[in-house]
Amino acid sequence: MSPTAPDRADLAALVERALAAARAGGATAADVGISIDTGLAVTVRLGEVETLEYQRDRGMGITAYVGGRKGAATTGDLTWPAIAATVDKAISIARFTAEDECSGLPDPGTLATDVPDLDLSHPWSIDAEGAIELARRCEAAALAADTRITNSEGASINTHRAERVYGNTLGFLGGYPSTYSSISCVVMGQQGEQQERDYWYSAARDWRRLEDVEAIGREAAIRTARRLGARRIATTRAPVLFVPELARGLVGHFLAAIRGGAQYRRSSFLLDAAGTQVFPAFFGISERPHIPGALGSAPFDSEGCATRDRELVAAGVLGGYVLNTYAARKLGLTTTGNAGGTHNLLVHPGTDDFAALVERMGRGLVVTELMGQGVNGVTGDYSRGATGFWVEGGQVVHPVNEITIAGNLRDLYRNLVAVGADVDERGSLRTGSILVEEMTIAGE
Repeated sequence: MSPTAPDRADLAALVERALAAARAGGATAADVGISIDTGLAVTVRLGEVETLEYQRDRGMGITAYVGGRKGAATTGDLTWPAIAATVDKAISIARFTAEDECSGLPDPGTLATDVPDLDLSHPWSIDAEGAIELARRCEAAALAADTRITNSEGASINTHRAERVYGNTLGFLGGYPSTYSSISCVVMGQQGEQQERDYWYSAARDWRRLEDVEAIGREAAIRTARRLGARRIATTRAPVLFVPELARGLVGHFLAAIRGGAQYRRSSFLLDAAGTQVFPAFFGISERPHIPGALGSAPFDSEGCATRDRELVAAGVLGGYVLNTYAARKLGLTTTGNAGGTHNLLVHPGTDDFAALVERMGRGLVVTELMGQGVNGVTGDYSRGATGFWVEGGQVVHPVNEITIAGNLRDLYRNLVAVGADVDERGSLRTGSILVEEMTIAGE
């Protein structure tokens, strides 16, 4: 993959030209985003190349406003005739849409005035042959790690680079490059008639920060082998410990409930919860958009609004919602700079590592995989298939499968017992393991 960057100055010039054309065509306001994405993805299964994909995508999107009317159009052709036609289409669409007093560009005071370099771009100049070799090494390490590892769903190498420029008729124009690279491995194990699968992966902006490929393969094998011998347990109520990669999803349901869209549509189990106690007093979540090199870092959001540090949850109290400009206006509030999502949410870790949390739990379930989509965002009811490990006397005693865990998210959040020090940084939401006081565990 070539490390050559797209010319940001050329993209910026196209954005400015498109905005000028929108104004000339009758738009009272407009914003334009242009992106170029390049990437390489390789998957090797049982030593043979299963997939090899090169990506080079480009596109422009424009939103045009005619008074309170809004129209949007996109194109994958960055020649000027195609861009000009797309601008015209957006304006034409706007003339036929209904008036909406909340639509429009952000308030000028919310726009970013500085675009700091957050160290987000580290192109990996690996070619297909090099990626295939790394994937083979990763998978081979997994298959050699344990005689019970009998099959593979493959090892994958992915690397991606993006250059994005955004501008609007309020005078904002900004852009920055970013990269993302990952290595993953999924293998299967067998013991008697039972088969199990598990995986491991590493992801980073900077490919030099990825875990060693053999270490990833061995970890995938270890995680798969320890699931062999799994059995069901009797239905009970007990504490549940979510490992970090699943604790992220547990917090994700909270984020979905406090997004502006869920609030103004009145479709959230945390309706009007700002300023109220949602979690125990020890629990906190901070947003830190400007961590250098982090996967969720961004100098501005997808509307050009400044991203800023904030305490989303402090001492268990919800400090506010996650808002873009439209949702903020619907709620009579101000955007929080979260158009397009949140940026590096950090769940405050405790002092206990994973082993200490298991010991603290005493008797209960460690959840390592979840299945199904049994989450009701309106009521907070939660029910999902799960696998993991049963704990007695503060020690893991055997793997568990074919069970369901259930509860209500409002109750689960209020009754969190602890957050671990084992923070997983492979995403824009960082958290350690989360111990919940009690859930219904449905088994035999």
